[in-house]
Amino acid sequence: MDKHFSVFLLLIGWTLSGHSQHQELSEPSLTYKQKPVVIDSPTKALLDVFRHSTWSGHFRYFFMATDNESPYTDYFANAIGGGLKMETAPLYHLRVGISGFYIFNVGSSNFAKRDSVSQQLNRYESALFDINNPSKKSDMDRLEELYVSYENRGTHITFGKQMVNTPFVNLQDGRMRPTGVEGLWLESRNKKRMKLELGYLYRISPRSTFSYYDIGKSIGMYPIGVNEDGSKSDYRNNLQSKGIFIGGISGPIFQRSAFQIWNQFVENIFNTSMLQADMLLHKNAKHEVNAGLQSIIQIPVHDGGNSDIHKSYFDPQSRSISFGAKLVWNQNKSGVSINYNRITAHGRYLMPREWGREPFFTFLPRERNEGLGDVHAILLKLNHSFPVIRLKTTVGLGYYDLPEVTNFRLNKYGMPSYAQCNLDIRYQFAGVLKGLDAQLLFVRKWKATQQPLSDKNIINKVQMTQLNAVLNFRY
Repeated sequence: MDKHFSVFLLLIGWTLSGHSQHQELSEPSLTYKQKPVVIDSPTKALLDVFRHSTWSGHFRYFFMATDNESPYTDYFANAIGGGLKMETAPLYHLRVGISGFYIFNVGSSNFAKRDSVSQQLNRYESALFDINNPSKKSDMDRLEELYVSYENRGTHITFGKQMVNTPFVNLQDGRMRPTGVEGLWLESRNKKRMKLELGYLYRISPRSTFSYYDIGKSIGMYPIGVNEDGSKSDYRNNLQSKGIFIGGISGPIFQRSAFQIWNQFVENIFNTSMLQADMLLHKNAKHEVNAGLQSIIQIPVHDGGNSDIHKSYFDPQSRSISFGAKLVWNQNKSGVSINYNRITAHGRYLMPREWGREPFFTFLPRERNEGLGDVHAILLKLNHSFPVIRLKTTVGLGYYDLPEVTNFRLNKYGMPSYAQCNLDIRYQFAGVLKGLDAQLLFVRKWKATQQPLSDKNIINKVQMTQLNAVLNFRY
């Protein structure tokens, strides 16, 4: 038996030792700790606005190590960084916010050196730093937020550099810093708990970069894969778009159900629509059962970003359809969920990885199904929390049936079918160490195909183990 699989069986048994429940654990927050502004009297002068401003900070240490099975290269990284955020007190419902963050490489593998067998570069650890300059070790800093916001009667409008969370543009699943955006963003809630979100984004600073880029240039900073005919994609720096228009509405439908509808229009490139419904099926004093359904449809806009099909991002003749379902059982501090997702064979599901993680129910950190079509994915999640000792544990077991790596029309990055298991442990410190939290993420991926694979289809994709250890201090 694979020694890694044996370890996981032991960990699963420990995690389930106190019942079993599902309760979605959100990704670790990469933003600053927010503090309410308390003012003795309303601010009426510019001096009061700054005197009553709030300051918050965030320090972060991240260790990551990937063990690729022989004969491929192993990697490790140590990253440390910190940042500050200032937000003014309100003046006529207006605030100004600014934040920045710096990162240092304090001891890591050589990310500029290719693996001698596969000739591939590092995939995971280099993303803790600057993907545009893998050899850089210091002076990695970014002006993350610089905005003006207006808030009044349940409506919040923000203009400038900021952080947003949507199904398609979001913070992503943690490296050192999240994806930032620049544009106009509106959120509004009414008394019936309905929420409206609208935005126009014209620049993005992808995770693992340190500048803001026009929308077209932000696509292709990560690996770009191949075109549907198998030729290397060439859309990097060859896409034109005036921006991203996003709209979403969410809230309760009936007493026991809620919905969310999203549409993302990327001018000149593609359009994505999502409908999701979440339902409470049963609830009593001991447990509850929930279910969710999701559907996503994508179509090209104009010529997919460039009139030359080899330089376009979205094939103008292609379409993408995805649907998913989940069943969740919660009891007290524990839970379990079964999740399924299907991307049909109509075409690849495409969403720039630079913009965020995918919204599928079957998502597990450290792998994605973006760039794929004809996918069957199933994920079992098990949770248990220990409130007395401030500990949360999650185990995810997933199987992902993908098209063959030579099926270029439906497999953009040459990813083989795989199985993945994650163990996520999170601990919140108290007492003298209040404000400090820790996360341990252990990942194992196996190939799940008999198809012969080349070296580039194996390294950093399957037959690998990864350890992540993260410390955050926020104040």
